[in-house]
Order: sequence, then structure tokens, then C-alpha cells
Amino acid sequence: MNAATEAHHLQIMLDGESMAAHWMPFTANRQFKQAPRLLVASEGMYYTTHDGRRVLDMIAGLWCCNAGHRREPIVRAIQEMAATLDMATPFNMGHPAAFTAAARVIAMAPANMKHVMFTNSGSESVDTALKIALAWHRQRGQGSRTRLIGRVRGYHGVNLGGTAVGGIVGNRKLFGALVAGVDHLPSTHLPEVNAFSRGQPAHGAYLADELERLVALHDASTIAAVIVEPVAGSTGVLIPPKGYLERLREICTRHGILLIFDEVITGFGRTGAAFAAQRYGVMPDIITCAKGLTNGSVPMGGVIVSGDIYEAFMQGPEHLPELPHGYTYSAHPLACAAANATLKLYADEGLFARAHAMAPTFEDAVHSLRGTRHVIDIRNDGLVAGIELEPRPGAPGARAFEVFLACYQRGLLVRTTGDIIALSPPFIVEEAQIAQAVDTLREVIAQTA
Repeated sequence: MNAATEAHHLQIMLDGESMAAHWMPFTANRQFKQAPRLLVASEGMYYTTHDGRRVLDMIAGLWCCNAGHRREPIVRAIQEMAATLDMATPFNMGHPAAFTAAARVIAMAPANMKHVMFTNSGSESVDTALKIALAWHRQRGQGSRTRLIGRVRGYHGVNLGGTAVGGIVGNRKLFGALVAGVDHLPSTHLPEVNAFSRGQPAHGAYLADELERLVALHDASTIAAVIVEPVAGSTGVLIPPKGYLERLREICTRHGILLIFDEVITGFGRTGAAFAAQRYGVMPDIITCAKGLTNGSVPMGGVIVSGDIYEAFMQGPEHLPELPHGYTYSAHPLACAAANATLKLYADEGLFARAHAMAPTFEDAVHSLRGTRHVIDIRNDGLVAGIELEPRPGAPGARAFEVFLACYQRGLLVRTTGDIIALSPPFIVEEAQIAQAVDTLREVIAQTA
């Protein structure tokens, strides 16, 4: 696209009527369209805005671009696949890149994970995992197990099942009951005893025992699965207390309940290991993933399951689908090309190990914000951190949103959820860029009313 064409295109985009046509997701649409923030290019650690400024991306797109932006091997793989195989039906047909991608995922996954079904997003991965859990119990003659257990402040995407098991009030209140038979564990957030923890907080393992209360209330014979994020990301980076995930695993095993880890954010290196299950040494029965699977370049997700779960479905007539579930774009050729190039790039550049090595520098930097005006807590593990601000009386979320806007104007992209600022930089981040981001945040937070 030449400069004249690009300028014309941008003028059309900024036209009021054209802007109104796009109902933007998870966005304050009226505020945005009064002063649009448009990204027109990306490379490495940076975005370029419509007004020609470089913005340091400290959120990896949206927890996605773990290898940084516009990496040449991924771009080339997508281009070559688009010129070779634009689409292949995933029903009763296959293509080589899908099987290669699946083998790469399983090679990275925990040892008990043997199979992956591809989806197109984290939200689809969660709903797929929930359906697999329900169907698995029915396959084993335990069809009474239909109850799903989520967690307060959990986020599991925006599809019907994921919203139901999720526990962020603002994401649920407009939509009614959603799915029957859902219950929730309490949040693991204990600021009164765990504020400013570095890595896993010391207190809170006992919160997993609430699952025993739910078992006593509903009876284990009615409960199919428990789903939790190892690190609750979108709610503001809640790190699991020491011993908490281990206790959840033990209770689920004792009562025959499947344990699902939603690793859409933590999967593919965010905590310094391929999956948070490996980082924390707790093996679930099912893992959901997306985002980092393709470095955010093409929409793709996956549901990774144990061998026992897969084999329970491999029964009955061989000419019929064992699981009546899937999507038109499951294992899309372009997505698989992106996944193969991404997973190879992670390995070739040792990016998970780099994330692990950079984590102490990142931790020291973000915790240097302790004592800054308005900062009431800081949480971190691996290359992810949450910086919690005291809410402004009568205007929850306003203070953090103002920080977000001011950072953007100063060339820094952060993410906010409520009054929490979340950072999740690409794994190629340099020490100087971490320092720049934290210095900018320190100045902006201190200057915000």
C-alpha cells in the first residue's frame, strides 16, 4: 500500500460514519470514537500508531505475541500456506500441517497430555473442554455428572459456557443465568495477608478446601469438572498461593472430578515454562490454550487432553465421529502454518528459557513501584505482573483507565482491568525496555488524581 492509498484509507477510517459501523469488543466505544487510538504497523517490541508514533508494547498484543511482533519466520509460513492451501475442510479430511502442529504441541505439553483438538480461540477452547468433560463422564456411565465448578474472579472467555463458569461480575450481569448447574470456588485474592508478594503468595492453600464444601453440598456424583486459570490473568494477575493447585488436584482426584487448567494466557511460556502446569508441578486432566500458540498472528486455540480421556471416546462404530463437535475452521491451514512456525521459533530462540531468565529483572522493576502514590498491591510471576491501584471513590476503574490513556500518549501500551494495570511483555523484552515501562508508569501514576 503506497502512502497516498494509506492516507486515503486512514481518512475513511476516521470518518465518523465509518467509525460508528464497527461495534468494538471490550471497548468503551463512545470514548474511543471521540479520540481514536489506531495501530497501523508493528515490529518487535513496538507498534506504530496512525499519527506516526512508536509505542512500546508491554502486553504482547493481548497476552499473545510472546515472540514479539511480525516475526519473519511466522509471516513467511503464513504467506506460503496462503499461496498453497487456502482452506481444507476439517471434517473427514486433513492436511499435513495440522498433524505436525498437534505433534509439536504435545511434545511441549505435560507428560500426561497426549492429544489436542484445535479450535479458533480461547473462548472456543473453554466451551470445547467443558463439553468434553460432560461427554467423558457420560461415556463412562456417569451421566449424572453435569455440574461445572468455576471460580470467583475467573475468566474463561465469552462464549456461553465460559461466561457461566467465569466469575467476573461485569462480564456476567447482562446475560442472566447462562448455564444451569454451575457453582464457584472463592477467589484466591487475599490482599490482607499476601499484598506485594513476589511469585506465589504464602497464604491461601486452604481456599481449595472450599471444593470439599461444594462436594458435600451437591454430591460428587453430580460434579463433572473444575476449571481454573493457574494464574488468573484478565481479572488482574492473581498468582496461585503455594499449595493451592496441589490441593485442588488431590480433591478432584479423590472425588472423580476432572480438573481443567485454562492456560489461554499462561500457555507457551508466560510463566517461564511451556505451560503453567509444569511451572507449578500440578497436572490437570485437560488444558485449554490459544493466544501464544500462533504468537497472535492467526486466530487459533486448542484443547489438550490426557490419553485416558481420548481413549474413552474411541468406542463404537468406526464410521461415525466419536465426538460430535468441531468448527469449520478447526486446524485451518493458515493457523497451523502459523502455529508450526511459532512453536519452532520458540524452540530455536530458547524463548521460554529467556522468559524465565528475565523474570527476576522484571520482578525487581515492577516491585520498585511499591510506595508510589495510589499503588496498593503488586503481584507477579514469570513475565506477568499486576499493579493494583486504590479505586477512586465513586468511580471504580477510572483511575487505571486514565493511567492507560496517559501511558499511551507517552509511548507505552499497558492493559487495565478495573483498577489493575497488567503487564505481560513479549519474551524478547530487554532490560532497558522494562525500565522504560516502569519509569513511565511511576511518573504517570504519581501524576494521576
